[in-house]
Amino acid sequence: MSAEKTLAIVLRVVEFSETSYIATLYTEDFGKITGLAKGARRPKSAFENALDVLAVSRVVFLRKSTDGIDLLTEAKLERRFRAAAHSLRSLYSAYYVVELLNSLTDEHDPHPELFRMAVRTVMDLDENRNPRESLLRFELAVLRSLGQMPLLDRCVECGTLLPEGVRVAFGHLAGGALCPRCKVGQRHVVSLSAGGGKLLRTLADEIENLEQQPLVMQRGQLEEQCGNGTDQDAVSVAAPIVNAWGELRGLMDNRMSHALGRRARMFAYLKALK
Repeated sequence: MSAEKTLAIVLRVVEFSETSYIATLYTEDFGKITGLAKGARRPKSAFENALDVLAVSRVVFLRKSTDGIDLLTEAKLERRFRAAAHSLRSLYSAYYVVELLNSLTDEHDPHPELFRMAVRTVMDLDENRNPRESLLRFELAVLRSLGQMPLLDRCVECGTLLPEGVRVAFGHLAGGALCPRCKVGQRHVVSLSAGGGKLLRTLADEIENLEQQPLVMQRGQLEEQCGNGTDQDAVSVAAPIVNAWGELRGLMDNRMSHALGRRARMFAYLKALK
């Protein structure tokens, strides 16, 4: 076994014994891992508060060569999720992020760009920024990692470029926008407003560019590297989401249910976001 170091978001923690936990983490370099944290429940352990759900921590673990769970040896807290104490809205939104990462990622299958977006989303929610926009951006990042990013600028069937500034026909079964000719005979087609279509294109383009951004995040530079939600681009895309939110939320609920093979458990708690 070799020691590995990485940055991680804590997804799930369960008691294993009187002194230990089993933790599920989504990491920057190794994807999702499950590890045994021996002694983590003892006072003044090598983990302290670093294994709280939604915490962003630097972890050291011994990677097993077999199918057994890994062994966590150390964790250092970088950022605690504090919004749970004052905002159920932010807490439920963050739990939705956890549900998607838990359900739609595989063990030891790294997607650094998805990790970055997860960190950014959790930070935005912790700061009580617009959860609607944050979740929409994260959902698109998840779909991208699955190879299911909706095609929005051209017809998903024939490849014809679609004009901007007009309503967009979106085929749920087709997985993207449809031109007037190809939408004939298609089932489960919805019509997106020009504002909704523009917003989706803007956020999808942002996700596509994530791989070109630096992925190295030194301690103390989380906000600088992941984005703190106050940049001009984030502000510029927030305006159209107010009027388009209902249709976009309905569309993304459908897309994520398709990816999960079921309705997300947190959907019931997120109705207040519509």
